[in-house]
Amino acid sequence: MIRFTLPALLIAATAIGSTAVAAQQNRNCAPRDKVIARLSDGYGETRQSVGLGVNNVVVETFASAETGTWTITVTTAAGVTCLVASGQAFETASVNLPEGALAPDL
Repeated sequence: MIRFTLPALLIAATAIGSTAVAAQQNRNCAPRDKVIARLSDGYGETRQSVGLGVNNVVVETFASAETGTWTITVTTAAGVTCLVASGQAFETASVNLPEGALAPDL
């Protein structure tokens, strides 16, 4: 249960924005409505967070509380959505990290 600070989110958005080009080249992209439908119908994922990344891309996190799966997407101004990362064991953040902390104390 982690809550990321704004600087950490900005760093992540920058990294994600730069990987959007790589995702497009790997053909992990489709029109946004098709990607959202696939995440919803196939995995039960709904949007959990949204932010604006580098080059005006929209960065979104989708997740399913039921299955724990999660997906991070980047959508361009042209409406093309690319899958950037996915995984399991999603949890909603509820603990603030101290300013400047990069990882939670375990």
